[in-house]
Amino acid sequence: MHALDTMRALASKAEVIHLKQGETLFRTGETGTCMYGLLEGSVQLTWIDSAGHEGHEDIPVGHVFGAGALVMEDHQRLSTATAISDCRLIAMNREKFLFAVQETPMFAVQLLASIDARLRDIKLAEG
Repeated sequence: MHALDTMRALASKAEVIHLKQGETLFRTGETGTCMYGLLEGSVQLTWIDSAGHEGHEDIPVGHVFGAGALVMEDHQRLSTATAISDCRLIAMNREKFLFAVQETPMFAVQLLASIDARLRDIKLAEG
């Protein structure tokens, strides 16, 4: 089971978001209140690093992103999320996140594993 499976099990229809290709989900500097799980399509995260270089990561179906918004007070988004193709996502707010961690402790482990895999992929892509 993956973090997205737990998110899907807890989600209501109101928490499903549809984005058209090119639409922006959130922007760098905005206060984050949700993390997202990608059910269909793909999303690209883009950012400018401290040296002024642009970076990006493509989020594929089945992955989650934006978890920093749920674990840090007044979290400012570090990237802009844009739909590469038409997308369907699940949004999870802090209340549902804390419920998921309490009721399904493996959710936290699954989320950490997902984040670790994404970080490893970025590092390998950088060479």
